[in-house]
Amino acid sequence: MLEARALVRLYKDLLEERTSWQQRVHATLFHQGIPVVPKLGTADGQQRLDAAELSAAGRRAVQAGLRQIERLTQEMASLRRELARLSSRQPGCRALRRAHYGIGGLLSVAVWAELGDCRRFPSSDDAVRHTGLDITIYDSDGKRARGHIARQGPPVLRWALYEAALYASRPASPDYAYYCGVRDRIDGQRALLSVARKLARRCYHTLRDLGEDALAPAA
Repeated sequence: MLEARALVRLYKDLLEERTSWQQRVHATLFHQGIPVVPKLGTADGQQRLDAAELSAAGRRAVQAGLRQIERLTQEMASLRRELARLSSRQPGCRALRRAHYGIGGLLSVAVWAELGDCRRFPSSDDAVRHTGLDITIYDSDGKRARGHIARQGPPVLRWALYEAALYASRPASPDYAYYCGVRDRIDGQRALLSVARKLARRCYHTLRDLGEDALAPAA
């Protein structure tokens, strides 16, 4: 589990670094007056970059950024395949994939590794609190007001649950009606966080019900 956790965190670090380089390339294009190129890695994106009227320094900066993006993409693809293999062979990860819509190979390993042994949590409320997705309460002079999410738990776990919750916006999702209800009543961001909390509770119960099998090594 510790090894899987380290690999998932490495994947997330690579993802954040790639996003940073993408933002840097877009910033260079913006400062040189080039319209947004939405998909830098596609053939269409490459054609638009080749045709862009960039200065010599600007083009060099863009090309350096694209090389870094390609390098990181290859590293992530290799790591993602390795995590997908682990997910298909580890009982806890397999149970998460089968039971919960939106949780696939990568996300199942992330949730399993970051939640750890769920038997240490007395209830699903404690599991949600561990994720940092619970809502903080500001209490002063008898007045209580809801705040933001606590963000006290593992960042990778919050990311994985939020990514899985994004699938709730699809009509095929079993949480689609719930998502739409919260979205229409409040907003889309709150709806996604609500679904993420629901997923945290469900994953807790799935892994806890497996007992020792949830922690078994991959076959």
